[in-house]
Amino acid sequence: MKVVLASYGSRGDVEPCAAVGRELLRRGHDVCMAVPPNMLGFVESAGLAAVAYGPDSREQLNPAADFVRNFATTMRNPISMLSEVVERVGRVKAAKTTTLTSLAEGADLLVAGFNERGLAANIADYYGIPLAVLHFFPERIWSSEGLYSSVAKDTDDAQRRALGLPEAPGPSARPMLEIQAYDELCLPGPAAEWVEPDGRQPFVGALTLELPTDADDEALSWIAAGRPPIYFGFGGTPVASPDDTIAMISAACTQLGERALICSGPNDFTHIPDSDHIKVVDAVNHAAIFPACRAVVQHGGAGTTAAALRAGIPTLILWLWLDQPIWGAGVTRLKVGAARQFSATTQQSLVADLRCILTPQCATRAREVAAQMTKPAISVAGAADLLEDATRRGRFG
Repeated sequence: MKVVLASYGSRGDVEPCAAVGRELLRRGHDVCMAVPPNMLGFVESAGLAAVAYGPDSREQLNPAADFVRNFATTMRNPISMLSEVVERVGRVKAAKTTTLTSLAEGADLLVAGFNERGLAANIADYYGIPLAVLHFFPERIWSSEGLYSSVAKDTDDAQRRALGLPEAPGPSARPMLEIQAYDELCLPGPAAEWVEPDGRQPFVGALTLELPTDADDEALSWIAAGRPPIYFGFGGTPVASPDDTIAMISAACTQLGERALICSGPNDFTHIPDSDHIKVVDAVNHAAIFPACRAVVQHGGAGTTAAALRAGIPTLILWLWLDQPIWGAGVTRLKVGAARQFSATTQQSLVADLRCILTPQCATRAREVAAQMTKPAISVAGAADLLEDATRRGRFG
């Protein structure tokens, strides 16, 4: 069968789709992905064909970008900026529609990341093919945003008109399958509070590629030369004050007598020299590095949180936005770590939070929870099974 996957955002948004795409390719299916141009190399390194889709996604995360500044203004004064946001989103969505419409022609199944659901639903409707969606966190977090819903409705209607489709009477029809690409036990409460118990939203666990990086061997060598370190990373998100963040981490670890392995991601930490106390890397394979660390301090991305839980080590989530507070509440409920808003973090609070998670009790509990997490290979195989079944039902059911 021919499968097209559409995902937009940072690596955390793209990797789950790439992971299941690679498994479908291994099973002999024709697979192609639509991803931001800056993620083409990453997807192709996993052995998948990919086409550029939309603008460079790093623009959406750069605090200096005009759109990000304008969006922040919109949050403060939504009426004055709403038309500009709708115009920009509509322009981007029109370009994405052209790309995905061409790519999906003749496809048997269209799979979309959560943030491409509306756009992909209209294209699936246009071709009469089944649609499946991968959710990396509960959809209710996203759909509860009133401004987002308003912008999405306006631009979805414009897309349908451009495709020659009749106006939708209400919200886009639900896909036949909505895979929850995380473990149910990570939620901060019963699953019924987050997803509909109708069988169309099965949990499979986090979908990851676990690709090696050029820095893995060097990082592991540095780790082996001393006390197991605490890992610090913020995914694909630029931090507002990189120098202040490094200074805070260094001071806190010095006070506690700990070592720090810092993953810079998109931040410029090149001026920080390596030492016995601190090492900076651009990126690492979480599956290889986390088990060698004492604890993980991270932004609360769904994939990074799952990797820490699978590694069986305590985690401190310093969250920024969107789904991250949910995973912070989840690790707190599981008693495998703690959480705090990043903007409210100080050297004193970081020291206190690290002392809280660097205990034998927390380490023991983290190992217990790790045994309950879905293994990566099982997660990917389960998602691929569901997608194959959805295609059969869409074709013959």
